[in-house]
Parts: sequence; structure tokens; C-alpha cells
Amino acid sequence: MGDSSTAALIEGFCLGPFATNCYIVRDGNGTCWIVDASFEPQAMIRRVQELGDTPSAIILTHAHADHIAGLAEVKAAFPEAPILIHEAEASFLTNPVLNLSAGYGEPMTAPEADRLLKGGETLELGDSSWKVLHTPGHSPGGITLYCEAAKQALVGDTLFAGSIGRYDFPTSDGPTLFKSIQEQLYVLPDDVTAYPGHGPTTTIGREKRTNPFVRGE
Repeated sequence: MGDSSTAALIEGFCLGPFATNCYIVRDGNGTCWIVDASFEPQAMIRRVQELGDTPSAIILTHAHADHIAGLAEVKAAFPEAPILIHEAEASFLTNPVLNLSAGYGEPMTAPEADRLLKGGETLELGDSSWKVLHTPGHSPGGITLYCEAAKQALVGDTLFAGSIGRYDFPTSDGPTLFKSIQEQLYVLPDDVTAYPGHGPTTTIGREKRTNPFVRGE
């Protein structure tokens, strides 16, 4: 378990003015997920088309503007792929105040979700199983996608290399964010690779030891 043969093929794309990491997660057998859809998603769309993969889902780690700005374009390119988001942020997709785009002077809306998540579900991608962890704080419906066998976690804007998600937005909450990191992420094995919504990849163990905002116990 956890060797390279079990790892999903994860390709990151740093998109838009906020340098948002969006991901293609591949099973290697023609199926993939698209995780988050920021501004200017054309390169990510082209890559999926070049690979000949069929997206089986578009999964949103949360619904802030920089993670959903390209959702309409991605959905138009892959109309059969359902949009998944945590139920706490279903309304963010169509509300520019909640998704923060109004605050930046460019109010936007995105397509509505096809499926709402609660946290605790297991999603299948090919032969891999991914647990949906509800990791609120940066936003109320933030999620992490965790594959135990591959030791990979897509953590959205909850945890970064040497930092954590902002919690000064109207729907953010600092104590909740710290709790999510401690109780949902820092309990994962130290050698789990974390793929964040901004910045470079890191590992859970590295953040537990060195993150200046939230240290592991």
C-alpha cells in the first residue's frame, strides 16, 4: 500500500491572477477528475483532451471565486461530468457575495452543483478510493480528498506549505480552520503528500513539524 503503483496521476495547473492550483487526477485508464476550475482554464481543458481522458466528475474543494471562475467553461467542455461540492457551499456558486467575487468588483456566478457532499463519503476513481474529509474554516464547505492507499491528499485552501488558508473572510472561521487541520489533516500519516490550492506541494509530516501557524501535537 502506498507505493508508486497505487498513486493516482495528479497534474497541477497554476491558473489565473490568484495563482490557483487546479488539478487533473487520473486513474491511468482513461478516466479522470478535474479538481477546481479557476480563471483561464483552457490549458487544463486542452490537457484532458490531449490525454483522451473522460472526466467522471468536476470536484470543487470550495467555492471561492478563484476556484470556480472557470467552472462554466470546464462544464461546457465536459457537459457529462457532474459538479460536486459540499452542501454548505451549494449557494456560493450562484451568489457573488458568498463566493467573494463581488468584493473584487467582478461579480460572477457559476453552474449549479449536480451532487452535494456532506463529508465522510468515499469516491471511486478507477481502482482508487478517495475519502471526502470535511475541512471547514477557510470556508464552511471546504473539503479534502484523501486516498489512503496512494498517500495523497488534495487539501484545497485549508493547508499550504508553511502556511494555512485565510480566515478573515465573512464566512471563514479561524478556530474552525485550526480544528480542521489538527483533527482532519494532522491525523493522516506523515508521508502523505498534500496538494494545496496555492503554492507547492508539501507533506503532512513537514507541516506538523514546521508550519508556523498550526503545529502538530
